[in-house]
Amino acid sequence: MIIPASNEAGYIGTCLRHLCGSDAAVVQVIVVANDCQDATARFAREIFAEHLPEGWIGTVLELAQGSKPTALNAGDAAALHPLRLYLDADVSVSPGLLSALMAVLGGEAPRYASGTPVIPRAQSAVTRAYARFWQTLPFNQTAAPGYGLFAVNAAGRARWGAFPTLIADDTFVRVQFEPQERVQVADTYLWPMTEGFAALVRVRRRQDAGGRELQTLYPGLLAREGKPALTMAGLLRLALADPPGFATYAAVSLAVRLKRGGAEFTRGR
Repeated sequence: MIIPASNEAGYIGTCLRHLCGSDAAVVQVIVVANDCQDATARFAREIFAEHLPEGWIGTVLELAQGSKPTALNAGDAAALHPLRLYLDADVSVSPGLLSALMAVLGGEAPRYASGTPVIPRAQSAVTRAYARFWQTLPFNQTAAPGYGLFAVNAAGRARWGAFPTLIADDTFVRVQFEPQERVQVADTYLWPMTEGFAALVRVRRRQDAGGRELQTLYPGLLAREGKPALTMAGLLRLALADPPGFATYAAVSLAVRLKRGGAEFTRGR
């Protein structure tokens, strides 16, 4: 398991404590602290010292460069097992998730898998409304959307080499697989969404930039995504079912279009 972490001192403890509460027998957990100016690496080592289950391996790598792709590649280089799970540092897994993923990735055919994401209740009303509507969109109705957590077996990992320098690394991996090659297990994980209108706009702007970058560098790859089209009639049904959620989502989308801005890293979603 590989966890890239850049200044995640506020999240890494909760993430690792949940991991260490898993029912999986043997797991290697690699935290790659990249360009951290906080106590991320120290907290990770403390959690490993206090909570790592017997038979597990806990490793903390520290990189000077603040790059998620570089961190992912460093984690891959240190991994001992061919089954790979990639996890965001603010995600909390349920106790049975790791075992369930290992079970579905045990075959020889290339396979991509994820758990069932749950967005915890946000503190801000705007994020609650946005998250509620966002979860009804077609992307979230596909199998194993994989945001925040995804896993592949050895044959699946062979689909690509090193992680390229991309914003949308999770989408890049998911579209290496046809929809029928992706599996979503019922076990859940918590995936928090960023708080507040301005933060939502920044994250959405970065997501959109990531999609454009992926389409430019790997033309046609997104055709494998397999999400159903959102028609105007479908959008109208979703809007009528949740007018406040739709209004919030539309306002964020409009703000992104009015000023695209850069694609700098943004904490949260």
